Amino acid sequence: MATEPRVCIITGGASGIGLATAERLLAEGWRTALFDRDEAAIARASAQLAAHGESVSFQALDITDEAAAEAAVERAEARLGPLKGLVNSAGIGRDTPFFETTPAMFRQIHEINVIGTFIVSKSVAGRMRRTGGGSIVNIASVAGIPGNIGRSAYGSSKGAVIALSKTMAVELGRVGIRVNAIAPGPIETPLVQTVHTPALRQEWHDRVILRRYGTAEEVAEANVFLLDEAKSSYVTGQVLAVDGGFTAGGLMGLDREA
Repeated sequence: MATEPRVCIITGGASGIGLATAERLLAEGWRTALFDRDEAAIARASAQLAAHGESVSFQALDITDEAAAEAAVERAEARLGPLKGLVNSAGIGRDTPFFETTPAMFRQIHEINVIGTFIVSKSVAGRMRRTGGGSIVNIASVAGIPGNIGRSAYGSSKGAVIALSKTMAVELGRVGIRVNAIAPGPIETPLVQTVHTPALRQEWHDRVILRRYGTAEEVAEANVFLLDEAKSSYVTGQVLAVDGGFTAGGLMGLDREA
């Protein structure tokens, strides 16, 4: 008897963590639907993943548009099959001091990072409930755990994603849906390369135990673990920090030799 293919939607799937996750899932036999609002990035990702043929699909989507998101999820399921996974990787960030943060900036970041995550999750979870459950992974950030300078809007949005993930886990577990969050530290993605100045990069290097930035592929491995029922079937409601030890660090002895 043939095994039904596993299908995962990835928002922000055309670059960075989303694209790296798609590559890992495709290598393990998943079918993936990639949503992204950047059509140029979609074109590049489509060329990069062309060898996977009908196992991967792309849709341009603004995740804050509820009707468009519902239609995109419906098309993805119709094309690829019942949904078993969702990675909410789409998001934006700003490094802006508190007094320079405007309400408009705050609203925009929360609209995409929090409400967009909720909109897509609700649509996908409704389908998972009817087809036997699945796994949702929300990409948060270490900025949503401790306080970080310049992150009043971004950090609070990612803190909200963490709280949302835990609440979803509590409510959706009874219908067979596991929900977890991943909190990346400094990861070499297009967004980080835009936001992080040389001075900020040095500060991260000084405070991350492993003394380096992570890669999108390293976060992708954590996503695959949390999505795969065979690997993480008893894991839900958790926040996995993929951060090189940043959130565990105390006194670092920066002036001492290792």
